[in-house]
Amino acid sequence: MKGWLPLAGIGLLAALAGTSLFLAGRHAAPPVIESGPVDATPAAIQAAAFADADGTPRTLAQFSGKVVVVNFWATWCTPCREEMPGFVKLQSRWQARGVQFVGLAQDDAAKVAAFGRELGINYPLWLGGAEVMTLSRRLGNRLGVLPHTVLLDPQGRVVESRIGIYQEEALEARLAAITGR
Repeated sequence: MKGWLPLAGIGLLAALAGTSLFLAGRHAAPPVIESGPVDATPAAIQAAAFADADGTPRTLAQFSGKVVVVNFWATWCTPCREEMPGFVKLQSRWQARGVQFVGLAQDDAAKVAAFGRELGINYPLWLGGAEVMTLSRRLGNRLGVLPHTVLLDPQGRVVESRIGIYQEEALEARLAAITGR
């Protein structure tokens, strides 16, 4: 009769260990990382120089008069990959309403081109050196984390700077508020 006591103790310990592992493995909400102050004028933002996959120089000034969604990302960034299909859908829905998405990466041109083809990206993916992350920091990304999305109004002023995944529904609501549509 006393033989069951050690087995009951082992069972209790196993149950406690399982409960501990379950609780430890639960996914908590990611911490909110707040954007810092914006330290760039519309003229400085629009003058920042980048290049497309072919090496052609590009600036955000070519989208003057449009609402521009600037997404700082990288090919190795898993959250970037998660949010980009939503950006593709929104670009399709909002392009005719004066909204333009642009992806900015400090990455290898061949990798960016392959990534864009793989995900069916329908908006420009531009490249730059250190100036990409310098601009990201000036636009509120104090920690230099990715993804970082900045919304510019038609005059090139920063309307919002958001770090982390920008959910499609939330961004669509924000675009509707900015454009009045």
